Amino acid sequence: MKATEEIGVEKTIRFIVYAILQFIYGLLILPPLRKVFLTLLGAKIGSNSIIMNVKFFNWHHKGPQGLVIGSDCFIGDETLIDLYGSVTLENEVTLAQRVTVLTHLNVGYFDHPLQKYFPKSTKPVLFKRGSVIAATVTILPGVTIGHQSFVAAGSVVTKNVPDKTLVAGVPARSIRKIKGG
Repeated sequence: MKATEEIGVEKTIRFIVYAILQFIYGLLILPPLRKVFLTLLGAKIGSNSIIMNVKFFNWHHKGPQGLVIGSDCFIGDETLIDLYGSVTLENEVTLAQRVTVLTHLNVGYFDHPLQKYFPKSTKPVLFKRGSVIAATVTILPGVTIGHQSFVAAGSVVTKNVPDKTLVAGVPARSIRKIKGG
């Protein structure tokens, strides 16, 4: 099998183990159970944080050990978080429903013709304290969302968002600074 040849037996076994853990996680319907399970697998999750029906993928890479969620955070239903690289939510961060957080780029197998143009890369994503991400936003690898910034619904964030800034659009652009806070 080409995938096993490329990644090796050890990584294939790791993939299978994490696929089973991911299945178990999917059976946990209550947010407190999800939080305990992820913590047991190495995630750091602060007090009063709520993880709704969130889907994680690429568990077999960085996995839950690369997930840090501060206190008083909320992650909405059908959010997708790529655990290939690290994802950090500082305190009081909100990710609404159907947010997608990506931490890597990979066009396919090592011999895919586009690999030379788009080499595999991994970059962490950081949500600073008090930031809010509205529904159906996509966050690309390497992005930092600034302190108390707001990303409007449906945006695609391709670069860092400064502190206290409202951004919107595809790609997301600064709309205005947020006063106060």
